[in-house]
Order: sequence, then C-alpha cells, then structure tokens
Amino acid sequence: MADRLIRITTALAVVAVAVVAAIISYRHAYELVHSHGESGVTARLVPFTVDGLIWAASMVILDASRRKRPAPLLAKWSLAVGPVATVGANVAHGLNHGAIGAMVSAWPALALVGSFELLMTLTRSATASTLVREQPEPERTEVEQTPEEAVRAEYLASLDGPGRPLSQRYLAEKYGIDRRKVKEAIANVAQPAPL
Repeated sequence: MADRLIRITTALAVVAVAVVAAIISYRHAYELVHSHGESGVTARLVPFTVDGLIWAASMVILDASRRKRPAPLLAKWSLAVGPVATVGANVAHGLNHGAIGAMVSAWPALALVGSFELLMTLTRSATASTLVREQPEPERTEVEQTPEEAVRAEYLASLDGPGRPLSQRYLAEKYGIDRRKVKEAIANVAQPAPL
C-alpha cells in the first residue's frame, strides 16, 4: 500500500509541475516564434512540435523498455534533441533580460523535461515490478541435473549417434565446467569399439 501511495503522490506532483511548466514553456516558445516572423496557426503550433517530439521519443523508449528491447536510435536522438530545442527556445526568449532573464526563462523548460522524465521513470519501474509479479513460476517437469550429470548424459547420447563422440573441450565449454571434471564424469562410460 505504501508503494502505491508513493507512486500516486509522486505522479500527481510530477503531472502538476509538468502542466505549469508546459504552459509557461509554451508561452515562451510561442512569443519567440511570433517575434521571429511567424504568426497565426504556425506560431501557435511550432511549440507543440518540440514538446511533441519529446513525448513521442519518450513513449517509444518506454515501449521498448516494456518489451525488453533496445530503444531505437532515432528515439534516443530525438529525446536528446527535443530538450535542447525547448530549453534553447526558452533561453532565447529570456535573453532580452540578460543572463538572469535567460536562466529564469529556461527553468520552466528544464522543469517540464525533468518532470516528464521522472514520470517516465516512475512508469517504467511500476511496469517492471508488475511484470515481475505477473510472471508465473515455470513448471518443473524434470529433475534438475548437475553439470556433470548433464555432461555424462549428453556424452552417452553422442556414443549412439553417427560420427565421433563429443569432445571433452566441447562439453566443458557448453556446461561451463573444467575439462578435468568432464573427464571424470565420462571416465566410466564405455567407449565404442573401433571399426
């Protein structure tokens, strides 16, 4: 119950910060785009392309994480470029007011990116713990063998097959044990008579 409460309150705080930061960051980016010659619908939509890129890249990386696959290179690259673009737009907006103005203007974009990534981290960890709980224990139908027993069984099977018996080196590498142990395991096994 405590874990769930922590996740819920953290998610609420992250969402609240992200909403406030998104509104301020959007306004800064809109004013920057508008002051550089764009107007109307274009000026209103360009800021969404930056934050939309961050959202899309994060979702693709989250999906890859859930499927236990490596994140696509384009998603990683987009997630690196998106925050640089949004912070850069906010810094450029505040430069008219000096270094302090640039830092103050950059803060909402940093808070937006940071809170969004915190939310993704929370989502990934919650998903990972759910997947761990949902995986059933595999049924065990066979008695587990020691590596030496497995070596002996596989070596015996190779005696009945076509070709030469398996080598000690091959069995040692396959089962990750010392060749001396392989030799001991197959020592009492009858060798086929040469033809």
